[in-house]
Formats: sequence, structure tokens, C-alpha cells
Amino acid sequence: MSQNLELYNQMGPEAFSQAVSQIAPYFASIDPEMVELKPGYAEMRLKNQKKVHNHLGTVHAIAMCNAAELVGGMTTDVSIPAGAIWIPQGMTVAYLAKAKTDLKVVCDASDVDFSKPGEIVVPVAAYDDAGTKCFTADISMNVKHA
Repeated sequence: MSQNLELYNQMGPEAFSQAVSQIAPYFASIDPEMVELKPGYAEMRLKNQKKVHNHLGTVHAIAMCNAAELVGGMTTDVSIPAGAIWIPQGMTVAYLAKAKTDLKVVCDASDVDFSKPGEIVVPVAAYDDAGTKCFTADISMNVKHA
């Protein structure tokens, strides 16, 4: 089992979210709130707060990218074979609607084959409180096996 998955299960979502922000301080800029983490799936809440706003008063595109990298990375980490390592190598994004509320950011990679080394693309989407898809990302992860 992934060390991050063990920590998530032991600490619970709130304490794990705080720990992630300590280990990778850039994530603290969005105050991530992990909701669920399991192989093939991660979900977090991105709060609509002033510090993540753009000039329009909506959630900034890069805040959504930051959240996408977090859930995509956590999903990859808990899904790859033991001993494998990963790093993001690219992200293709689409901004579909203004993000005016808190966002549910989801990486549902249940159809992704994490057993192979090399490039693996994980999908991420962000939804507002009404269920409107505001953002999508396909994140290319470079996975190397031990």
C-alpha cells in the first residue's frame, strides 16, 4: 500500500490535507481539503476564497491547476505498483465555466492502467456547487518502475 494512502487512512482527510501542505508547501496556497483517496480515485474541495480569486472574483485558473495536480498526483501515487515512482510531465487544461463557488475537484482514473511504466494520462475535472463542470485537465505522469 502507498505510504500516502496509509497516512490518509490513519490520519483522516483533515489532518492529511494539512500534512500534504507541509510536505509540499505550494499546495498550502489553495488550502486543499481532501475528501476521498483510494486507488484510481481522489477527490478534494477547493474553497472559493479571496486568496484564490482572479480579477473577476472567481476561482483563478492556476488555483484549479494546482488542485488538479494534487488530486492527479495523489491518485497516481496510490495507484501505481509498489516501488514505482512518478512525476507530472505535462498538463492540458480547459476552462469551461466561471468558477463562482467552492469546487469539487475529482480525479476518476478507474479506467487508467497504472501497471505500465512510461507516460500515463490521468483525467481531472472540477465541478461547482450546481454540478457544472468548470474545468478539466489531462495530466501526463511519467511513471518509472523500480
